[in-house]
Amino acid sequence: MHDQGGDTAKDTDRRIGRRALLIGGAVAAVGTAVLAQDDLRRMWWRLPSVEKPRKEGAVDFRGARWVAASSSNWRMADRPDDFGIDRVIIHVTQGSYASAVKVFQNPAHGAATHYIVRQDGRVTQMIRELDVAFHAGNRDFNERSVGIEHEGFVDRPKDFTDAMYEASARLTARICARYDIPVDREHIIGHVEVPGTDHTDPGPHWDWKRYIPLVREAAERSASPSAEPSARGA
Repeated sequence: MHDQGGDTAKDTDRRIGRRALLIGGAVAAVGTAVLAQDDLRRMWWRLPSVEKPRKEGAVDFRGARWVAASSSNWRMADRPDDFGIDRVIIHVTQGSYASAVKVFQNPAHGAATHYIVRQDGRVTQMIRELDVAFHAGNRDFNERSVGIEHEGFVDRPKDFTDAMYEASARLTARICARYDIPVDREHIIGHVEVPGTDHTDPGPHWDWKRYIPLVREAAERSASPSAEPSARGA
């Protein structure tokens, strides 16, 4: 499951990110030197009271339902331009879909994932992929990953339905295609595998030997990355 509370302390710089501070230091160091245009584009909206324009309700995975997480549970970014994405992290909610949505919308919770996959295969997106979700319990892994929750309990194998596996595999395949992430167990990992975490999900009943081939099959069926518009920049 997502990490509760631990990520908040590590991700307090929601408006002025680490890279913005580095860029600011570079500006001071070079004095009147002209900063590269791409750096300027990435820093202007990190200034206080400035936000990059977003289209309300836009999703990155076609067919997903948009339900916004509390802004306290994620940090605005411009991935993959500021932080490269090279991991998908698999979580289990340890509860119902409704309970997961409720806690992700609670500003005091301090954690949320980008997506939730229900047992019937329906997908909900709560945080844009370009933003940093507080889900892994490790700041570096938050910045470099997309987190996917799965409705159910780690000790109930019946919760991991065919519809869930297939929908999750399609979602992960699209994420991997979008960011050129290899479809393997080094880059598609469980929350338990994040360094420093004390979580055990997705647990021993999550069938990795089934899941990774499903992701590969979905990737093979999929068109080019542009075939699934991400609505980035909308």
